[in-house]
Amino acid sequence: MENWFLVHTKIRQELVAVENLERQGFECFLPEILVEKIRNGKLQAVKDPLFPRYLFIRLDTSKQGQSWAPIRSTTGVSRLVTFGNVPAKVSDELISLIRAQSAQGLVMHRHFERGEQVVVVDGPFAGLEAVYQMADAEGRVMVLLSILSKLVKMSIAPTSLRKVS
Repeated sequence: MENWFLVHTKIRQELVAVENLERQGFECFLPEILVEKIRNGKLQAVKDPLFPRYLFIRLDTSKQGQSWAPIRSTTGVSRLVTFGNVPAKVSDELISLIRAQSAQGLVMHRHFERGEQVVVVDGPFAGLEAVYQMADAEGRVMVLLSILSKLVKMSIAPTSLRKVS
């Protein structure tokens, strides 16, 4: 009987792992989502794994002597996810649901628009209002804070900001 299992990959090696596992004859599924990122100074929609460092692999567990060694030793693979010593099975229904959502081409948009008023909710500048400027390549955002009657550009985690109501 074939089941889906969860594979933990090495950092940013999801595509390498899929390619090498498929070369060995395994069926793999790496759900992806479009994410807006800054590349070469321009905002672009790029595909990123929906679940970074994880992919799904379909295996026939009814085969006698099934060894996990070929999977674990595959370039890009860190380990097979297990609960105790039992590999983590993923239901066909969940895989179908994820595939349906991925097929819709969902895009993760920026949370803020350039020039939008935001408020810092944590850190040393909590409570201060700022003006959103842009997202940077490291996953942080640039804002303009008014400090001592002067606008200061600052990089901050997007989770530290909220829209001004």
